[in-house]
Amino acid sequence: MSNDFVKWLNDNQGVVSVMTFLCTLFAAWASGLFSALRRRPRLRIDLLEGPTLCSTYPTGKKHNGFDAHRTGISLYLRISNIGSAATSIDNIKLGYHWHARPLTWIWFRYRLFWFWLHQPAMAIEDFQVKIGDNIKFYPFLLQRSSISGKSNNTYLRVGQSISGVIYFEQPESWGGCFPSPRNGKAKIRIAIFDTFGKNHEKSYWIPIVTFEQAKKYNPSFGITLPTLHDESTSPDTPADLSP
Repeated sequence: MSNDFVKWLNDNQGVVSVMTFLCTLFAAWASGLFSALRRRPRLRIDLLEGPTLCSTYPTGKKHNGFDAHRTGISLYLRISNIGSAATSIDNIKLGYHWHARPLTWIWFRYRLFWFWLHQPAMAIEDFQVKIGDNIKFYPFLLQRSSISGKSNNTYLRVGQSISGVIYFEQPESWGGCFPSPRNGKAKIRIAIFDTFGKNHEKSYWIPIVTFEQAKKYNPSFGITLPTLHDESTSPDTPADLSP
């Protein structure tokens, strides 16, 4: 049997050479494909000390006998690309649980699951903190600074990171449609979408502060949406705030 196989190889050296070439080509293609599949960005999300806070404050209006309110949330983030391919930040969403009444549809939808703000709000002024006689201005993550005129480059090569403040506002609402508090904190979930369409998520507990404390970090905290839109009408109901 072995002699017949050796004779076949000697008689068909051309076929063997072609088969060897095709096998080598396939192995190289498969190796390159698997290598490309392994090259993916991976974004690590860290919260930094500074204007990372949540504040729910009354607007002075009423709806169905309830006091109307608005919620603002600012996050000081550092985002690092610890993957194996470069990428850009496409969008950032923010989720949290509402303080809704138990055993209702709103409780089931937004207390057991997440209520999402799908787009950051444009902060009117830079976030800042007073240190002695000086004022430190925090960089923005996605928008241009009104002080320096600079903006972050959100294209992240492997091993690069950026940091900055991102700001969200929930439209005027009422009742329990605000982040549910626990021991002075609210649980939030950050979802960062890259240009590959992949989302990178992480949850944190952030402090709940008064409106006056929030304004120390930004004098225009909480007034982006009423400045951009006419909110002379009645507050949004929970159904109107559905994502």
